[in-house]
Amino acid sequence: MQVITILGSNLGDKYQIIQEAVQSLSSIVGKFCTASSFYETEPWGFECEELFLNQVVVFESTLSPHQFLQACLETEKQFGRKRNPQTQGYSSRPIDIDILFCDSLILDTPELSIPHPRICERNFVLTPLVEILPTFVHPIHLKTMTELLAICPDKLEAKQIIFSQHE
Repeated sequence: MQVITILGSNLGDKYQIIQEAVQSLSSIVGKFCTASSFYETEPWGFECEELFLNQVVVFESTLSPHQFLQACLETEKQFGRKRNPQTQGYSSRPIDIDILFCDSLILDTPELSIPHPRICERNFVLTPLVEILPTFVHPIHLKTMTELLAICPDKLEAKQIIFSQHE
């Protein structure tokens, strides 16, 4: 199964954390397939000083979606993410890993919704998706990533960041 994820960070060495989280995750979930460029964005859904760095990463995995989710949560914990069930809304974090799609599967459970329910509202998700999967069709909205980006209500810029090989 092709699993499309997005990793984001706005604390610490964001670039390094994302790179190491991808390596760690791929050792658990299966084969790393491809990744978008890195994109820098303002926080979405809350106010803070630190910008986010985001990257869409595609894996090939034999894990079930719920097993994949557990691997994501363990990887977040390994890289310093602390989840507080009492906290409402969004906050700064060293790493956030979201499952966007699992092939064209539609799943809605209390623990996991696939496709991710807010894909269509977020430029920082759609812009890197368009970079690597422009013709991928959203299984609920039946539009390509390119079509969804064109009608996305989010006006926050997703700025492509190029890192040199030695960083």
